Amino acid sequence: MNAFRSLWTLRPARIALRTLNPLRALVALRIGQCERAIAAQIAAEPPMAERAERVQQVPGIGPVVAAVLQAQMPELGTLSDGEAAALAGLAPYNRDSGPHRGVRRIRGGRAPLRCALYMAALSAVRHDRILREFYTRLCAAGKKPLVALTAAMRKLVVLLNRMLRKPQFKLAQ
Repeated sequence: MNAFRSLWTLRPARIALRTLNPLRALVALRIGQCERAIAAQIAAEPPMAERAERVQQVPGIGPVVAAVLQAQMPELGTLSDGEAAALAGLAPYNRDSGPHRGVRRIRGGRAPLRCALYMAALSAVRHDRILREFYTRLCAAGKKPLVALTAAMRKLVVLLNRMLRKPQFKLAQ
């Protein structure tokens, strides 16, 4: 009886794996095709290629985030720092009423851009000395890690906006 039970429980798992593995390969193939098409589209337009190259100089920003920035926030570089943060959905809004001082929260903006910036900030906090120090300083001051990471995301957007606004802007090493 036990042999029958173990055979019965393993058989569906094997069937599912045999079915899912080709689908996983197909999805990986399609993702690769989409990434190549996006890279070709960006390379075909010199202003876009120049912007993407400039943006990728920032630690944490790779080709995927550069493409998302091109698609979701083409006005980057023409905005003020606060407007850029608000468009990305990273500007803190207060919840004040009379004498009550509420917690500041981010809201609105462009969600796909915010998701891409989250991954970029996560990488930048690990690999960029300046953002890592900023993040650890906020955490040491008692901020929650997600709040500190959101502040790093905002700092990234402001940095990218300034880089694209001023061509002579140089990154600190």
